[in-house]
Amino acid sequence: MHVLFVEPKFPFNQRQFVRALHAVGARVTGIGEAPIEALDGELKSWLRGYEQVRTVVDEGALFEAVRRVQHREWVDRLEATVEAHILPAAKVREAAAIPGTSVRTAFLCRDKPAMKDALREAGVPCAQSRAVASGQELRMFAAEVGFPIILKPRAAAGAAGTQRVDNDRELESAIVAQGLDQGLSVAAEEFIEGHEGFYDTVAIGGRVVHEFVSHYYPNVLEAMRTRWISPQIVTTNRVDAPGYSEVRHLGQRVIQALDIGTSATHMEWFFGPKGLKFSEIGCRPPGVGVWDLYAAANDFDLYREWAMAIVHGHPGQAPSRRYSAGMINLRPSRDGRVAGYEGIDQIERMFGEWIIDSHLPPPGSPTAGVEGGYMVNAWIRMKHPDYDQLRRMLDTVGRTVKVLAA
Repeated sequence: MHVLFVEPKFPFNQRQFVRALHAVGARVTGIGEAPIEALDGELKSWLRGYEQVRTVVDEGALFEAVRRVQHREWVDRLEATVEAHILPAAKVREAAAIPGTSVRTAFLCRDKPAMKDALREAGVPCAQSRAVASGQELRMFAAEVGFPIILKPRAAAGAAGTQRVDNDRELESAIVAQGLDQGLSVAAEEFIEGHEGFYDTVAIGGRVVHEFVSHYYPNVLEAMRTRWISPQIVTTNRVDAPGYSEVRHLGQRVIQALDIGTSATHMEWFFGPKGLKFSEIGCRPPGVGVWDLYAAANDFDLYREWAMAIVHGHPGQAPSRRYSAGMINLRPSRDGRVAGYEGIDQIERMFGEWIIDSHLPPPGSPTAGVEGGYMVNAWIRMKHPDYDQLRRMLDTVGRTVKVLAA
């Protein structure tokens, strides 16, 4: 099978998808923005060919690159794994008559209001939501739903650009901040109280063949706004527990409703007083290295499993479910430059056998704002056979390790 892969160089973990495709026997041609000279020897060794484009989100340029390859040889698949690349790749895929995720599916997984409308029609429980393009439309939505409400860019990933609005004063400020007074369109949603988690899959022909359940501590919006919190992402090895059956069933319904075929997916959900509510989906793997947690927790190569799905249409290995795994983001005491660390030696003595890896920028490194996500500053990843013990260990890390900045 000949697979075209969009942007093999950046971000860095993109190379793992190329490695895995090559490992399961695919011939891989990369399409990326960097010149071929910028690719290292190992990455080049996994590629059959390479096409450079100015930007991979330019559908015209991407289509021309695909056609150049098609004029030379047959192409079986065109794959993309970064959120911003999914819809352009789908449009080019259809224009070039290559099988894979459709434009409709990619659009519904990208545009939050359209996504929620389609899922509500399919009976999937979602927060009330609406696309709004003026201050008056937003005021009307707030009056119908009641505060608090959440505003999101229609096509953002994660919590980027997300804003909570609690009263009329904040509403008027948000109208300006979100560009609604200039006619921009955003997604307005009912605020759902409850715990936030996510359900990730690899699906083949619309059937889930690998699944993982993970939790945010605390919820993402709070984590990305509060410096003193050391937020955690934790994946459980208790996926088969009865309490998760509703989440798993919900995820399969979403895949069917959006006509997702063979693809990775990343689905967010809330559980609280109003029960289980679907939040949103990406037709792609999760970000912030979560697949590395799944691999460490399950004694297998998830990138290879994704490649097996794409190339051979069946999984290659079952997950062991031997460990739960998690990561904790360690925030600097202030913005500036890293001055040093406290507590690292103590944590290594206490939990060294359970540490997967860590990222501790050396003194002098610039810090990043807490809104930048889970991997922009220091972090530690750990695993343990018992989920509850892993949670206690991560909490201890958060209380013990200090990132000093000046």
